[in-house]
Amino acid sequence: MAIPVLGIDLGKNSCSLVGQDATGRVVLRRRMRRETVITLGATLPACVIAIEACCGAHHMGRVLAAQGHTVRLMSPEYVRPYVKAQDNDARDAEAIAEAAARPTMRFVALKSEAQLDRQTLHRPDEPDPSRPSGARSHRPAGTRQARSQLGKSARYQGGLRPQATDA
Repeated sequence: MAIPVLGIDLGKNSCSLVGQDATGRVVLRRRMRRETVITLGATLPACVIAIEACCGAHHMGRVLAAQGHTVRLMSPEYVRPYVKAQDNDARDAEAIAEAAARPTMRFVALKSEAQLDRQTLHRPDEPDPSRPSGARSHRPAGTRQARSQLGKSARYQGGLRPQATDA
């Protein structure tokens, strides 16, 4: 079974995968954890792997590119028109695979860990100006921002999560 295009929709814990053959027909549809996506990538012959550009996509893309695959990251706004029906992870993965096969699609460059760290320092997440200032307290917003920054770190994505210390 040859899979020239594999679309991956990344989630917090699990990912949805859709593999398409050369005619665009779906030949693989799976849901698996991030670690098993990497092991599946090692077993597949070199192919185009398309991922929606998000905080964890760059780390996953670097790992899959090291396995010999061509990784294409796309902005979510360019993938959205290819979603066929109700929005769920499996349909998003299918839309990602379909969008990656388009010849005029624009792709995001794969960033190194140093580039992502530099970006974090230069462009911190800012509060949404459309949301009233009293809509949510500042403490949960700071927690969400810290979690977002940790999600962008490859070390955190790779499984080295902070451990609790006994005090």
